[in-house]
Amino acid sequence: MHTGKGRVMVMSSGERPLQEVVFLTVAEVASVMRVSKMTVYRLVHSGELPAIRVGRSFRVPEQAVHAYLKESYVRLESA
Repeated sequence: MHTGKGRVMVMSSGERPLQEVVFLTVAEVASVMRVSKMTVYRLVHSGELPAIRVGRSFRVPEQAVHAYLKESYVRLESA
């Protein structure tokens, strides 16, 4: 995919072009996950939840939130 000015953007399978990615604020992520904003900040700072920095705030790709929740899903074994 060409991005203009002679640059080519290479995407691995399953990745969306950047203009199609939906970014969420920390407050929106906290609301979706039903946790505090501090918990989201901890996940971002630990690297468990990918984010980009915009000025002094963070934006988290919506797909990353869904992937994190899917990976964190706990199944209880029946006794």
